[in-house]
Amino acid sequence: MSVVMSVMLGLMLSLHAAPQKGDEAAIREVVKKYVDARDRADEAAIRALFTDDADQLTSSGEWRRGRDELVKGTLASSKSNPGARTITVETVRFPSPNVAIADGRYEIAASQGAAARRMWTSFLIVQSGGTWRIAAIRNMLPAAAAPPR
Repeated sequence: MSVVMSVMLGLMLSLHAAPQKGDEAAIREVVKKYVDARDRADEAAIRALFTDDADQLTSSGEWRRGRDELVKGTLASSKSNPGARTITVETVRFPSPNVAIADGRYEIAASQGAAARRMWTSFLIVQSGGTWRIAAIRNMLPAAAAPPR
């Protein structure tokens, strides 16, 4: 009887920990808040969106490690590349109940003589204490398709 109870308890706990319907919307909202905070150059709002150990690999190859470095680099990048930013999240998946990966198109509009930039971005977002925060961002420039083998 104890084996059956253990299995049932395990199933109940795994169901309870599964991502909820509102979690995908919450992930999309975190990405939206990130874009909005960048547009406003709101240091406190940017800082609040990230975990302490967050990191970001930019499309230029700069690797920002830790929240302080990430916030500083984000603000500097927005200032030196002032075009309006949009991130259109295309997919959200949950590899585990408190971990989400959001992938999307990242565009910086043309401004001050600079051409528009079109990239891909991936966010690793984790939930702790009921709050979703960004743990990592990877920005990528599209590459030419690999030649057929």
